[in-house]
Amino acid sequence: QVQLVESGGGLVQAGESLRLSCAASGSILSINAMGWYRQAPGKQRELVARISSGGSTNYADSVKGRFTISRDNAKNTVYLQMNSLKPEDTAVYYCNANRVRLVVGVRDYWGQGTQVTVSS
Repeated sequence: QVQLVESGGGLVQAGESLRLSCAASGSILSINAMGWYRQAPGKQRELVARISSGGSTNYADSVKGRFTISRDNAKNTVYLQMNSLKPEDTAVYYCNANRVRLVVGVRDYWGQGTQVTVSS
């Protein structure tokens, strides 16, 4: 089995920074893309940022220029550096591992979520 363990969430004031980490563990042969999604109360889960195995990235328009996603393929870990945080960034942030290749097959995995709260 594969587990995604997230860390780094918390409560900060507007303008401050946080860094989220997500480590995938298990009998992993490879991971296609890794990404971060978020879900605010009463809203749908949305993509925040995504990075391919080759390092190509894409971001939600609302976080461009403020958030940076990076990845350590050797550690199966993805990071999200969040700067200039705004109250509207408040949400539960979920890590996603896309097309995780195992001996027994390929599937996607999600982390348990980490709360990010930005006060004004």
